[in-house]
Amino acid sequence: MDESQERNFGILLHDVARLMRVAYDRRMKPLGLTRSQWWVLNRLYFNEGMNQSELAALLDIEKPTLGRLLDRLEDKGWIERVPDAEDRRTKRVHLTSKVEPTMRIMREQALITNNEALENLKTAEREHIIDMLQAIRNDLVGVYGPAAGNGSAADG
Repeated sequence: MDESQERNFGILLHDVARLMRVAYDRRMKPLGLTRSQWWVLNRLYFNEGMNQSELAALLDIEKPTLGRLLDRLEDKGWIERVPDAEDRRTKRVHLTSKVEPTMRIMREQALITNNEALENLKTAEREHIIDMLQAIRNDLVGVYGPAAGNGSAADG
């Protein structure tokens, strides 16, 4: 396997992810969103109703850090923390209707960012790379995910 920087899988994957974050950051700046805020909102969009511990683990951030982020989003009226029906000590996090216009713009801009990143690939190649990345993620979750006993920063 070629060990040059240009062909190193980890470096390449990190660089692609960093460049996509930078591109999306630029698109979110006019909305007044920080990277942390848009990351939380996007994950909630796909994982509505998670409890705060689950969300912290998914985002790989500490619970107090997430709590402060959620406080700011709640102050804007964009999220609400609702007591769990079975365990009142647990709060489930939901997006509110007030954030819908912002989420619509965020999702449109995410699509543009993804399309820019993949524009030189054919449809079949796009699907194949996504399938491969899902397989790699699943392999790593199996080895390093919370269920494997190795936990994450949010578990500590």
